[in-house]
Amino acid sequence: MSKPPRLTLPAAARAYLLATDRGSFAVHEAGEPVRGTALLVPGFTGSKEDFIGLLEPLAAAGYRVVAVDGRGQHESPGPREEAPYALEELGRDVLAQVRALGGDRVHLVGHSLGGLISRAAVLRDSSPFASLTLMSSGPAAISQEQQARTKLLVAALEAMGDDMPGIWEAMRAHDPEDAAADSPELAHFLRERWLATVPEQLVVTGRTLICEPDRVAELSRVGLPKMVLSGAVDQAWPVPLLDETARRLDARRVVVPGTDHSPNAEDPVTTARELAAFWDSCTSL
Repeated sequence: MSKPPRLTLPAAARAYLLATDRGSFAVHEAGEPVRGTALLVPGFTGSKEDFIGLLEPLAAAGYRVVAVDGRGQHESPGPREEAPYALEELGRDVLAQVRALGGDRVHLVGHSLGGLISRAAVLRDSSPFASLTLMSSGPAAISQEQQARTKLLVAALEAMGDDMPGIWEAMRAHDPEDAAADSPELAHFLRERWLATVPEQLVVTGRTLICEPDRVAELSRVGLPKMVLSGAVDQAWPVPLLDETARRLDARRVVVPGTDHSPNAEDPVTTARELAAFWDSCTSL
């Protein structure tokens, strides 16, 4: 899971509920749309806080930046049923969020699962978007090793979804022994985020990560500027597969050195610089 580099919002950012025609969604927003607006969609077990390090540098670059909790994710409400978390429904949510933001076309960024959700939104209707960035998000289902881990988690949630604290403790018991210890503040946040996420959201989106088909050919026919950005290492989608995805999409390809699956959290300064450079290039097309 992504771990935010900090938890305090920049002074220029604000947190609020974005009202849409498909319900309300918790967001963090910073900046004015001098050069454009961007919507940032988080991944599996993640939240808007995963993008907190991007808000200030992207706002300084002239962008209005909005990071969102998806339906049933962290601080966004969601029902205790599975149907609303199907990938196509989550894609429709993204389109509703863009409508609610108003203004010109939006630069869309999806991290990991958020990339699959963003792709679904673009394939449904690309007209509200100025560009698409797939961040650490591959062409289809995650790697076999990660599928096996996700299947175990989905099975636990199906059997014990009303005991989210118990599942969390079991997950933490399997953390690598050499993993760096989280600060007490971060550890508290990660646990509270997990407890606040609707179990059915995790079940359905976990299945999506296991079963999603390859839709790159379909996406390549959408006439939007595209970028594939990742870390130098990725366990969910191997970096060579992300390289191939970029080639198939004729997309800009960026690797953020020294980062893993979450360059947005691990090196937000470099990631923000690459995003802003890509978006700037789109305005000159």
